[in-house]
Amino acid sequence: MSCLSQVCKTAASTALRAFSTTSACNAGAHVNGFNFELNETQREIQSVARKFAREEIAPVAAKHDETGEWPAEIYKKAWELGLTNKGIPEHCGGLEQGIFDSCLISEEFSWGCTGITVAIEGTSLGQAPVILSGNKEQQKKYLGRLVEEPLVAAYGVTEPGAGSDVNGLKTKAEKKGDEYILNGQKMWITNGGVANWYFVLARTNPDPKCPASKAFTGFIVEKDFLGVKPGRKEQMMGQRASDTRGITFEDVRVPKENVLIGEGAGFKIAMGVFDMTRPPVGANATGLAQRCLDEATKYALERKAFGTQIINHQAVAFLLADMAIGIETARLAWMKSAWEVDNGKRNSYMAAIAKCHAGDIANKCANEAVQIFGGNGFNKEYPVEKLVRDAKIFQIYEGTTQIQKLIISRCLVDAAKSSN
Repeated sequence: MSCLSQVCKTAASTALRAFSTTSACNAGAHVNGFNFELNETQREIQSVARKFAREEIAPVAAKHDETGEWPAEIYKKAWELGLTNKGIPEHCGGLEQGIFDSCLISEEFSWGCTGITVAIEGTSLGQAPVILSGNKEQQKKYLGRLVEEPLVAAYGVTEPGAGSDVNGLKTKAEKKGDEYILNGQKMWITNGGVANWYFVLARTNPDPKCPASKAFTGFIVEKDFLGVKPGRKEQMMGQRASDTRGITFEDVRVPKENVLIGEGAGFKIAMGVFDMTRPPVGANATGLAQRCLDEATKYALERKAFGTQIINHQAVAFLLADMAIGIETARLAWMKSAWEVDNGKRNSYMAAIAKCHAGDIANKCANEAVQIFGGNGFNKEYPVEKLVRDAKIFQIYEGTTQIQKLIISRCLVDAAKSSN
């Protein structure tokens, strides 16, 4: 398997399977309270993911950034190693892995390239509603096929005129007998052109006064359903390996058995997903930030100015120190938010902090890395130029930085009210 040896493949399968026999609630746990060490299984998972990132992802990152090609071969290799579909339940053939351990893989992959990582892991976002809310039949049918073949899923909520404002969604579904007729348009859908099926949020109550908590329904929509039309691939500033498109639904017939939970439950499902998926976004941003620090440190040890390596100049040394401080705190934030959800705790507050903080740190570290590289940092032949472009989206997708701060502030208000 290319650069990855059979030994690595065996280690990956063994480590990931070992986790499936261990309760996710023990991720990062310690009998004496807080613990800042990974267990042996987690270290193995991290090691395999790190090897994959350095041998398979990083060497082709510039090529996929240039061409925008979706990395089908890399996805297949990751799938064969068991590094995808990590949260799929055991009864569907998955590993039923916790969010914490999934994030360990996400951070390592993102060191190699966040665009390729999103291409590989975007399917986790599409799967999440079915993992969270699907019945056994739905899970076996749609999650099972992702285990059996290197297929991917996608998450369809955002629209041309509505992103974070879910209540503004225009896509609608009207019940006709045993089917729903789906019409509308989604935008910025990760894996939009390569997905086998989509989670789609649509309005089923036409009354504009109906609250969002009751107005929307979640559907599983297959790409091959008549009337599903993926649009052109978006030409993005960064993370260009991701296949991001708009999807149009024209009189798509969706069977009632593809409704998740029931009519009107869609908003709850969509919001619940973010508690699961924001920690991995924080981990992805942390991985990019770590790459920035590693590249900048290496360059600062090689580049000389005024008779010495530039790392010996306090101005540069302090930039690196600030980067390290940000990365360590971002890592702790995603780890805590992932630990909370694995232990059955409501993590909206920490998930928002992790996503917001890590996204800001990724952008700060990318900009500081360019500064350390000087003129070379502005050149596409050096790695940090790409890191700046890739970093920006972390302050936008899965809820902007400002939306995360809104969530955090509301949590603070709720906590203050409940303490009175």
